Amino acid sequence: MFPKKIYYEPKALDFELGQRLKDKYTDVEWIPIKSHNNIEELRNRSNSDFVEMKKYLIIGIRKTHKYVENQKVSDYLVPYSSSGCSAMCLYCYLVCNYNKCSYLRIYVNIDQMLDKLIERSHKTDKICTFEIGSNSDLILENVITGNLIKTIERFAESGRGYITFPTKFSMVDDLLSLDHKGKVIFRMSVNPEMIIKKVEIGTSPLAERIKAINKMCKAGYRVGLLIAPVIFVEKWKELYIELLNTLSDRLTKKVKSEMFIEVIFMTYSYVQNAINSQAFPKALKIYNKELMTGRGRGKYCYKQEYRDEAECFLRKEINKRFEGAKIVYVV
Repeated sequence: MFPKKIYYEPKALDFELGQRLKDKYTDVEWIPIKSHNNIEELRNRSNSDFVEMKKYLIIGIRKTHKYVENQKVSDYLVPYSSSGCSAMCLYCYLVCNYNKCSYLRIYVNIDQMLDKLIERSHKTDKICTFEIGSNSDLILENVITGNLIKTIERFAESGRGYITFPTKFSMVDDLLSLDHKGKVIFRMSVNPEMIIKKVEIGTSPLAERIKAINKMCKAGYRVGLLIAPVIFVEKWKELYIELLNTLSDRLTKKVKSEMFIEVIFMTYSYVQNAINSQAFPKALKIYNKELMTGRGRGKYCYKQEYRDEAECFLRKEINKRFEGAKIVYVV
């Protein structure tokens, strides 16, 4: 059962969403905290408790609202309704930000954040795209809060430009009937099934992700695919060819004619390696010192020669199957 425990800022119950969650999870232990950013009893837990801590839900009030310029699919990264995640992807970059405390945090002041988003959308000099899912998975969060439904409906009615979010989850049925007015860009992250099972722990299977993007495209949403992150596991080329073949076979013609593609190579960190070695001692090892090199303090990326070769390989294989799809970037 999720959540196993709930840690909450008492003032969060003054908000409609906070009270609704309190009523929803009456059978769960609620533990008051001073701040969602610093729960000492969790911060001091061992790395081996990472899986247990992922079963907890944190409820608080977001105080940081600074937008960050972005130059990929979106123009701005937006601090939004949640951060962290209950899934346990072994490469998750949120672990770099939150360490072992990368559990799911929900912020109850959703109306304040949504008002700011809509207001900001009207103040930009050009039509902009706002990334609202950079710190969490909003499809997962929506199952708990319904915040994504509210966001899509209100932004479609009052916002200017577009909102976008990526996901590794397939629970999209509640979004299909919404009047999004073409202002929402839905991006599905995909990887070979073996990597999903062994590395993207707790996320939706590939087949379900493909069904979800087909449904969203049919419902009129703009759609994109993230082949991300590309990981150089054993026989990785064969695995990614199999992935591309599966996508080619199972994506609808409408998706294939309208989608764009992002390709992201895996980065890794000392923090992730430390947690994974203790929390998942039998897991697939994704750090490869022969193929990777340092990238800033405590971070690693693939050496340039291997990355360049892989980019050529992937571009060629993608273009074989999806000739009309635009690859917007490879990083």
